[in-house]
Amino acid sequence: MRFPWQARARSASSPSEPVNPLAGEVEIWLDGRRHVARLTLGALAGLEAELGAESMIALVERFEGGRFSSRDVMAVLVAGLRAGGWPGGMAELAAAELRGGPVAAAHAAAALLARAFRVEGT
Repeated sequence: MRFPWQARARSASSPSEPVNPLAGEVEIWLDGRRHVARLTLGALAGLEAELGAESMIALVERFEGGRFSSRDVMAVLVAGLRAGGWPGGMAELAAAELRGGPVAAAHAAAALLARAFRVEGT
């Protein structure tokens, strides 16, 4: 049984469907397959605990100030991908080929955080 608030997976089954940035979605390509990631409230709570951040604002400030680690990037991507329906974890992401490499990964993580905290109308 699926509940309305549960993420629906939108990976390779809908490669032409555009992401919705207003819903916080970011497109990520792993091993040649398209995935749509987003940070839900549950994903944000898990991410905060995973990274030991005192708050999500502190994590966002780390990204804004360029003080993030590769582990931070991977944790944000895993949280967003899982909220989008991807079943993997850190080990699977580490083994995957991410289109665009580390720079694209950092951009995607920053976009996920920025879109999660987007204020409507801005």
